[in-house]
Amino acid sequence: MMDVVTIGETMVLFHPMEERPLKYSSLYTKAIAGAESNVAIGLSRLGKKTRWIGRLGSDPFGDMIMTALAGEQVDLSKVVREEALATSVFFKDMYRIGDPVVYYYRKGSPSSVWKPEHVQEDWFVDSRILHMTGITPALGIETLQFTMECMKVAKSLGLTVSFDPNIRYKLWEEERVKEALLSLIPLCDIFLPGIDEAQFLFGEMSVEQLAQKIMNFGPHTVAIKLGDRGAFGMRRDLSSITVPGVNVGNIIDTVGAGDAFASGFLSIVAEDVYNFSLERALERGNKLGSIVIQGKGDWETLPTLEELNREKVITR
Repeated sequence: MMDVVTIGETMVLFHPMEERPLKYSSLYTKAIAGAESNVAIGLSRLGKKTRWIGRLGSDPFGDMIMTALAGEQVDLSKVVREEALATSVFFKDMYRIGDPVVYYYRKGSPSSVWKPEHVQEDWFVDSRILHMTGITPALGIETLQFTMECMKVAKSLGLTVSFDPNIRYKLWEEERVKEALLSLIPLCDIFLPGIDEAQFLFGEMSVEQLAQKIMNFGPHTVAIKLGDRGAFGMRRDLSSITVPGVNVGNIIDTVGAGDAFASGFLSIVAEDVYNFSLERALERGNKLGSIVIQGKGDWETLPTLEELNREKVITR
């Protein structure tokens, strides 16, 4: 039985080994990265059984992604390999002060050709939770319809559907992204936006008002990430709680923090999808988010369950 199934694009990431801008760098190191596979890895390290579903090229970069995820005990039995399309790559420029700048090379990628008819029931029948993000809908002509179909089929089979908007403004225009995401919220049970994303979708208002607006669309649980201020959660009965953030002294790389939060949150949901502790889910989401921003990489610093219980992990 799979605890969580994730569906989305995973790419090969290059970033400079030297402390200089991309245009002056000659040495790079490579890794894999993708919002949904990051979540799968995070959950796997916390002892949950996970499956990642995606499309990859039949090339060395696709092989690299498969090897890395298999090494993290993520089930890859439903992955599609494409002969005619190349696995996507991207570059992260970490020389600048603040959040890193990312450059994607993914046009015409294997993930851009997902269609609604590709969705198979056997992706979900042995699973309890489906997690998707707002990245996949932006990748191709029919990928929004594909995402909708995944969520509809999963719900029809009794899965709890989790959705993180994970807005990438480089991929599509603001009006289009707003319309698409608002059409997806009614299809999920758990919605996991950041405060900026929630305000983009619903306007400037208090976090409580934002959560209520979202609940009106259909989810039974909303968790809004507040950055260093923690996270706010609300349930269908309008009971709510705010969990404070974790004090972090040395922030190195903020990319992947939202995926880490989703991993921590869903690891608690997976314990009992009908009666999980919202407070514990928020606390663990915060804790994982605070850990990954203290090291380089989207997922490499995600902790195991044993490491998570060591206080020194979040205070180094």
